[in-house]
Amino acid sequence: MTPPEDGDIWVGLTDEALPVAEAGDWVVRPGCGAVVVFSGTARDHAPGRPGVDRLEYEAYVEQITPRLGAIADEAWLRWPDLGRMVLIHRIGEVPVGQSSVVVAASSPHRPAAFEAARFGIDTLKATVPIWKRERWDGGESWGLESQPISEVEGQS
Repeated sequence: MTPPEDGDIWVGLTDEALPVAEAGDWVVRPGCGAVVVFSGTARDHAPGRPGVDRLEYEAYVEQITPRLGAIADEAWLRWPDLGRMVLIHRIGEVPVGQSSVVVAASSPHRPAAFEAARFGIDTLKATVPIWKRERWDGGESWGLESQPISEVEGQS
């Protein structure tokens, strides 16, 4: 995955290892003194699920880019001085310890960068149709108990 050559938004879906460091480097801008990078990393446990040894993600592929773009658009409405924003999710098997999602934001000052990155990951989780399958000691499940998919707040 490579960043776009122009523009301030890098969104995507990939079945390869995520470019976490490159995302953090890409959001740096001369006018931005704050960069926040969030990397959601596959862990070896979940509540009531010890010994997680496999995570797999599936997505409604056609909806990913438009929904990620809507999240970025809404972030710019809320924090107009954002520099750049990255929202990338991985699909397929994600080994424990590797990143399944990366969100990065830059702005002139840290409050907007932190808030935009937090908004990005929270809204991605609530609005983007991606499902996780976990296998752990004694069981396996698609995370169907997750919250339902909703629209990006502020977008119609």
